[in-house]
Amino acid sequence: MKSLMPFLQKVLDDLGTWCHVSTTRDCKTIAGRFEHEGLSFLTITLSNFGKDLEKGLDQGFVAHDQFPGFARTGGLPRFLSGFLEHVFDRESGTLLPNPSVAHIHALRQLTLMWAKINVECTPARNDAAIDKFVECESDVRIADAAMDPLRIQRFRRISLLLWGDILSAIDREVFDGEILPKHGPGATADRLVGNDKWNQREWTERLEQVFPFGEHLASSWRYFQDLRHVRHLEPGTERPVRVISVPKTLKTPRIIAVEPVCMQYMQQGLLASFRARVDADDIASALIGWSAQMPNQRLADEGSRNRALATLDLSEASDRVSNQHVRALLGYHSHLLAAVDSCRSRKADVPRHGVIRLAKFASMGSALTFPMEAMVFTTIIFMAIEQESRVPMTRSTIKSYLGRVRVYGDDIIVPVDIVNAVIAELEAFGLRVNASKSFWNGKFRESCGKEYYDGHDVSIVRIRREFPADRKCVREIVSTLEFRNQLYFAGLWKSARYLDEMLGRLMPLPVVLPSSPVLGRHSFLGYETQRICPDLHRPLVKGWTLQPRIPRSHLEGSGALLKVLLLAEHQNRKILANSTHESEWRALFANLPTGGEDHLEHTGRPRTVDTKTRWGQPF
Repeated sequence: MKSLMPFLQKVLDDLGTWCHVSTTRDCKTIAGRFEHEGLSFLTITLSNFGKDLEKGLDQGFVAHDQFPGFARTGGLPRFLSGFLEHVFDRESGTLLPNPSVAHIHALRQLTLMWAKINVECTPARNDAAIDKFVECESDVRIADAAMDPLRIQRFRRISLLLWGDILSAIDREVFDGEILPKHGPGATADRLVGNDKWNQREWTERLEQVFPFGEHLASSWRYFQDLRHVRHLEPGTERPVRVISVPKTLKTPRIIAVEPVCMQYMQQGLLASFRARVDADDIASALIGWSAQMPNQRLADEGSRNRALATLDLSEASDRVSNQHVRALLGYHSHLLAAVDSCRSRKADVPRHGVIRLAKFASMGSALTFPMEAMVFTTIIFMAIEQESRVPMTRSTIKSYLGRVRVYGDDIIVPVDIVNAVIAELEAFGLRVNASKSFWNGKFRESCGKEYYDGHDVSIVRIRREFPADRKCVREIVSTLEFRNQLYFAGLWKSARYLDEMLGRLMPLPVVLPSSPVLGRHSFLGYETQRICPDLHRPLVKGWTLQPRIPRSHLEGSGALLKVLLLAEHQNRKILANSTHESEWRALFANLPTGGEDHLEHTGRPRTVDTKTRWGQPF
């Protein structure tokens, strides 16, 4: 990681040029502390510096407990003082009446670009995250026990106003047996991958009560005898979710729960129904989402301009949504409640803690986590609105908040004038607002990966992986090249040129457009041409192309037929939802894609990526 220091010098040079600030002393400080503290200085210490900057922007001043570990002169730390003095008053630390947006952007770029580099945490930090997962489970139980029954009644009433039509439609689909299951691409607790999932070996008795395995695992009743190998598990013998940690930041990993095959199979089917119904509903689609981040980003931009909208972020959002919250949400729709409950895992196998029973609805890893938490959070928000206005909630009231309330995962947009009521209501349900990532006082807003100050986009470019050491580090090369191109379009040209020289020693770097299959540099000046194709008379360049190696996973028999039929039916439903004329969708149905030409031989996420040098189009 020593290669980061000369790169960091280029970043400082770029930012100093932007802002007409000398960065010589700042570079010496970083080099000295990096030498003693290692990578954690960049990924943790500098990241905390950047978060304190955002806190200062929101509250309007620099407090005494901010920027710990850095010497001060007056009200500001000496480190990066050349930038900070254009944002805060040097002596008092108060926010300037017209702080420089360029200096804010530069400070954020320098301090926060390292925070999410994909590096394994230390075992101690992994263990601490696992312990916190178990502690969170205890918190959920305590919150459930303390919940006021009258609050739950209000929750059920308002959830019916918000989602009644959607939940009733899905409830009907469950009753009529119209839920189409499917397999996701991720790992499973059974450790089945690829096409092996279509020959799953377990089914729970809880699933059987709602989703009979003969109707969902057999392509037709003719092949019912092929399911004799399927084991039926009683509730006490069900396979628990497998709790694992995956890299997030060097400070803490992300904890996810890997679901059993049979559970995620039906979860994906319910998710498809939720997505279709929400997308088709004008009110619901304006309030929640889990596939498009742009609506939240636009509202964050608007909030930074007029200061009328707040952006809230929840800590451990998925792990703090109780199963009791979801049961209250679905309480008036018995068939849907039974379906969701049947494919919810009740136990988790936690490293160093063994198998524990879950009070939460589900962790990240369940296909139903996003839709359930989005509906729960939105319902709580409108409970706060009703409480604050002291007027019973109606559909017309809900419509009046469209464009001012939106939930995407744990990113929440609400009006500033009700933000305290919303926070109080969320915490009454056992949820926790992340104060360091929630903004409503100043002109800074953040949501769904985009940041704004006073209507200016101050989003930054982040480094995601370590720099490559040689040509064998394909993932690192691709990530660094993408990082280089983002730096170029962000105006950090010295930094981009440094990466050009480093990557150029490992691979050819032609200038191509982002749509080109050839890996190369992107430029405002278009693309280069190295030769003309003698057959098609089109420009060509020579460079690397990626060839992901899809794992071999042979599937035949009734499992193969089931996969083809389900893929075709899912595609058919998409066409029916988007087409108005019967002749149009019948023509499209005649040539339905079914997962690729060789999806019965190769499927799953690529385990390795090969590279090949060849001539290709630069556009």
